[in-house]
Amino acid sequence: MARKRSRYYLMAAAVVALASMLAFAFWPRPLLVDMGEVTIGPMIVTIDEEGRTRVHDAYVVSTPVAGRLLRVDVEPGDPVERHETVVAQMLPSNPAALDVRTREQARAAVTAAEAALRLARAEHNRALADRELADTDLERSRKLRRNDTVSDAALDRAIRDARSADASLDTAAAAIEMRQAELENARARLIGFDDPGLLAGGVGSRHSPDIPIHAPATGSVLRVLQQSETTLAAGTPIMEIGNIDHDLEIVVELLSTDAVQVSPGDRVLVEDWGGPEALSAVVKRVDPWGFTKFSALGVEEQRVNAIVRFSPSQAKPAGLGHGFRVKARIVVWEDEAALILPSSALFRDGLIWSVFVVEDGVARRRRVEIGRNNGVQAQVVNGLQRGDRVILYPAPGLRDGVRVAQRTIG
Repeated sequence: MARKRSRYYLMAAAVVALASMLAFAFWPRPLLVDMGEVTIGPMIVTIDEEGRTRVHDAYVVSTPVAGRLLRVDVEPGDPVERHETVVAQMLPSNPAALDVRTREQARAAVTAAEAALRLARAEHNRALADRELADTDLERSRKLRRNDTVSDAALDRAIRDARSADASLDTAAAAIEMRQAELENARARLIGFDDPGLLAGGVGSRHSPDIPIHAPATGSVLRVLQQSETTLAAGTPIMEIGNIDHDLEIVVELLSTDAVQVSPGDRVLVEDWGGPEALSAVVKRVDPWGFTKFSALGVEEQRVNAIVRFSPSQAKPAGLGHGFRVKARIVVWEDEAALILPSSALFRDGLIWSVFVVEDGVARRRRVEIGRNNGVQAQVVNGLQRGDRVILYPAPGLRDGVRVAQRTIG
């Protein structure tokens, strides 16, 4: 009898242990989730785009005349002073090379010009002799008129002849100057800048053939477009000059849908420029026209340029120059004491935003009204209070009333 009772107790204990094990195994456990908290703090909504720096008043130095540019000695970054620093030098273009026929024609033109000059001088000598004769006749006529030997008409004709002789002499002198100019023009057709007798002839002794090009503004050389010695046409760009220290700005290409939210005076945070801290800047202007641009994926986008200038209190960032890439965060809305909810806790319930709030270890679905959302934080307008704990990244299988627990790392 004692053995039967012992056997019965052992079987009962085994059944109870098995039932306990099965109950423990199949008992519903809390779902492990990530949790966040609703807080009050500063919140900003920004439009983030890449931009590039540029000097607002960049000067492109070009060749003033067609000629040969001497090798440029200045380097990018060199300081320059307005109207004082010589940044480049040029020589006028060499005359076109003359073939045999053209050279012989030019020599014949020189010979003809020399003959015309001799003829003009001979005419001048004749006009000089005629004037001397007319002056003598006029003096004789005046003496005879005082003695009443000749009439008034004869005296008038003598005066007219003297004046005509003076005019002829002036005409002959002008003809000599004209023929002299024609001779110099004909000789100039035979001159080349490689002619060893150029300086000896006096052309280079009066004026240096070098044409200095001065810096148009105070600043530094941004880039050199032509450095080697070469022949250039008039108006060819040589280099760019600008003031990086006081004239640097940022050009940000915004989507047209984002540009309508930006206004002049909006605060801008400049990040990813290479320094440890964000730089302070302000939107100066949003262009009134847009342009079409294709993204890296080939999507056609309508873009608008926004001009951003550094704040007056912002010190010049060391190392930042012309054409550098930066990230601009334009602040379009901000609140220093907003009720903030992590955006990862939100999910759609039809057309309404909802969250799972943890109450006594149980997930409760709650609909909320959201204001601004920057992708990381959302402004809570209604439905939540400070200190509420919400479930982040809610799984599709999460339901109202499910027990949950905080997931721990490690």
